[in-house]
Amino acid sequence: MARHDSSIDRRTVLASGSVLLLGAALSPAQLRAQTNGAKQPIGTIGAGHIGSTIGGLWVKHGHKVLFSSRHPEELKDMVASLGPLAQAGTVDQAIAFGDVVLLTVPYGALPQIGRDHAAALKGKIVLDTCNASAARDGAVADEVEVNGIGVTSQKYLPGTRLVRAFNTMSYKIFANEANRADPKLAVPIAGDDAEAVEVAAGLVRDAGFEPVAVGKLADAKLFQRGGPGYGQQVSAAELKQKLSLPQ
Repeated sequence: MARHDSSIDRRTVLASGSVLLLGAALSPAQLRAQTNGAKQPIGTIGAGHIGSTIGGLWVKHGHKVLFSSRHPEELKDMVASLGPLAQAGTVDQAIAFGDVVLLTVPYGALPQIGRDHAAALKGKIVLDTCNASAARDGAVADEVEVNGIGVTSQKYLPGTRLVRAFNTMSYKIFANEANRADPKLAVPIAGDDAEAVEVAAGLVRDAGFEPVAVGKLADAKLFQRGGPGYGQQVSAAELKQKLSLPQ
């Protein structure tokens, strides 16, 4: 009988060890995804057309989203229309709230955001939707033209796990084409952090689109404004063909 009890104990210890090893192999984000159905809390920096549209699609999919702006009181009607999973707050509150941060502001604001919130943003997965315009954003837009938008964004948001996403089309297209019948509308993404890109791809799907991983942040120039992937209302297969990516 004692031998039987000992074998059970050994099996229990081995099984427990396997669970511990599995836990050690998974990142905190992956463990959260396993336990909460991959519904990450998300904060938005900016709640204009793109922020409210993409954030609203995530709310409808079951994510909790805290929308922020310089005047969060102006977002009350919008968050009320989305229901209890949506709330409004300050930028500091949105960053603290989100496992993932959606950045959707005029591109010229990135340097200031990076300076003001460097410590809070460090280590966060940041989905950068911003496009640079010379007329609006000045010298930083010239820098984008020389170095590429992904590399430039990472420079001004150091320490973040940056992914370029949701920058190639207008909010009206995103609103009208979300969750359409297959083939879904393609959304190109790019980032240097493999796990962050995986998380971003899942959130693109949750919003109702098909992600296309283009490559590293340096490759995001392929779908920045003026690039061959910009403004393409196509399927994933068609976008990969246009960008000469493997199918």
